[in-house]
Amino acid sequence: MTDLVPFVGEPLGLDLVNTRPATPEGRVDLIGDLEGLKAWLGLEADRLPAALQQAAETLSDSDLAPVHAVREHATTLMTCLTNAEKPPQAALDGLNAAMRASPTVGGLVWEEPSVAMRASRSGPPGNQLAACLAESVAELAGSPQAGPLHQCEADDCVMLFVQTNARRRWCSAARCGNRMRVARYYRRSKAG
Repeated sequence: MTDLVPFVGEPLGLDLVNTRPATPEGRVDLIGDLEGLKAWLGLEADRLPAALQQAAETLSDSDLAPVHAVREHATTLMTCLTNAEKPPQAALDGLNAAMRASPTVGGLVWEEPSVAMRASRSGPPGNQLAACLAESVAELAGSPQAGPLHQCEADDCVMLFVQTNARRRWCSAARCGNRMRVARYYRRSKAG
């Protein structure tokens, strides 16, 4: 296990893509096992529907595969959008299949003092989670926010982010920005 903390704060679909950061030793999978997935879901809890938070508590190792598949398709799609390229049909089909495996269904419930409409999903917890994540990816890909997607400019970083202002160059000023500024200062002071 790594000491890396997942990068969160971007749209949920990008946070999912960013669970495979680069390190000097290579790519690390922060949700490669059930413990890592549950830890990441804990960081994202306020962004998940309450019913899905409860379903996440019952996840098992067999539920990892659909989540990993969504992440791979999301990575392909978001990388293509970042590079202004057409995504492969397989990525779109994979995300669509995940959403169809556990569609959102609306239903009426009694909430004192009136009736309310609530959305829910059915199926295994892994499929419910994968569908929710795929839906988040689809919402981002189809939104105006998808236009300013960028990859961190740090030499060894693969993180993607929504560029919220024209001057943003790094996934995190604290994580990569500071490291790159220190390296630039060191090169200048050594050369001068």
